[in-house]
Amino acid sequence: MELIIKWLSGNYIELLGAILGIAYIFFSIRQSILTWPVGLLTSILYVWVFFVSKLYADMGLQMYYVVVSIYGWYEWLRGNKSNHSEPLKVSRLSVKLGVALSIVSLFLFVLIWYILKNYTDSPVPMADGFATALSIVATWMLARKILEHWLVWIFVDAFSVGLFWYKDLLPTVILFVVYTVMAYIGYREWKQELNVEQ
Repeated sequence: MELIIKWLSGNYIELLGAILGIAYIFFSIRQSILTWPVGLLTSILYVWVFFVSKLYADMGLQMYYVVVSIYGWYEWLRGNKSNHSEPLKVSRLSVKLGVALSIVSLFLFVLIWYILKNYTDSPVPMADGFATALSIVATWMLARKILEHWLVWIFVDAFSVGLFWYKDLLPTVILFVVYTVMAYIGYREWKQELNVEQ
């Protein structure tokens, strides 16, 4: 019991972030506006966790999440282009936007990897940069309620399990296993809703 208490006292910020992170995914599956305030708080906690773990790209990603949480909050409330008083509806990724987002992802990956490799002491610059670049794009897609963001998250979350295992972040490993499963559930639920609307 003493060992558990000692571990909890040293990892309570990460543990709280993991719990809030699960709530964030649950709310996003349900398309609840609570997605964004919970995501905002989760991101603030994980800025600290990743700073301490020297996962600088992931730390920067959390800072981006703080900003995109505010953007997503607004978009989900007022982002319907045909009627700003109606909430945003789920949509599909167009080929044109898919190509543009692929180019953006590649550019971000190369940029982040270069910065991490040359200007930080990150032990995993390529993996950290790769996960971060895709996460930036997937979160923007979530803010616009694009169905395929869930597919990107399934891949990124599964990939990140290995990265966080390597860095010995056990609560975060568990969180990302749960994220992977929940992203699959989210994809199925959003796709079902989209099929009903069409």
